[in-house]
Amino acid sequence: MTNAIDVNELTKTYGDLRAVDGLSFSVPAGQVFALLGPNGAGKSTTVEILEGHRTRDGGNVSVLGVDPATGGRDFRDRIGIVLQEAGIDKELTVRETIELYRHAYTQARPVDEVIELVELHDKLDTRISRLSGGQRRRVDLALGLVGSPELVFLDEPTTGFDPAARRRSWEVIKRLADDGTTVVLTTHYLEEAEQLADNIIIMSRGQIVAEGTPESLRRHASTESIIRFELPRVDARLEELFEPLVGTVQGRDRRVEITTTTPTADLAHITGWAVGRGIELSGLVVEHLTLEDVYLRLVGDEA
Repeated sequence: MTNAIDVNELTKTYGDLRAVDGLSFSVPAGQVFALLGPNGAGKSTTVEILEGHRTRDGGNVSVLGVDPATGGRDFRDRIGIVLQEAGIDKELTVRETIELYRHAYTQARPVDEVIELVELHDKLDTRISRLSGGQRRRVDLALGLVGSPELVFLDEPTTGFDPAARRRSWEVIKRLADDGTTVVLTTHYLEEAEQLADNIIIMSRGQIVAEGTPESLRRHASTESIIRFELPRVDARLEELFEPLVGTVQGRDRRVEITTTTPTADLAHITGWAVGRGIELSGLVVEHLTLEDVYLRLVGDEA
């Protein structure tokens, strides 16, 4: 599989701040690649270098086989960018906005096709100023896709979406990848990265602190599981429940969370204790660590 992006020893410094410190990674063509990290980790600088909007101090960068620093108009014609703020003229209608932007590309999609992708059929002749925040974000997404890009950069693409709209947008992104478009995603929604990304890198202070698939990051970060349940109001001595456990117990109100490396043994004790007293434990679940759990363990202090 060919790579859409190859980065080797990338550096960028602002005064005494080393914003990007020897970054190396590759993105295979047709994959969804997520770049995660707290504010100030170097994500935006890295993406701006990949887009050709910022010069690097050192290292080698290839995007679609081109150095983005010198790619020029031909390079920009092959990529799409969805910024957090697109700066659209609010007096234009949705149709006028998409028509305006599509003329900048040599392989532009028809307006109707773009509208179908982002589900704005009933807003075509509505002024941008009259759209909700989520609807404006969908216009931003439309403008990033109108040029039929081989590679699209999505910066917090679902900010302002309600849960249903966010999941519909995930389907759009998955369809793009299925059709061969490479997607570089930056997001603070960890569930979004977990649902969409084939591969992830997590950055902190300009460096990569973890990389891999969502599953491999969870698996390699920890062997722990989490047991969660809610205790009813009982007269039983809770020391008899908690003291034999191997895992660490945390609680708030009646909710209990146990982080353990021996979920089978701890769960057997918990259920045996409850059954022996005729107690029903509401919401009893055993879960692996989520990507958010892993992320917070890696960059929690900085976040």
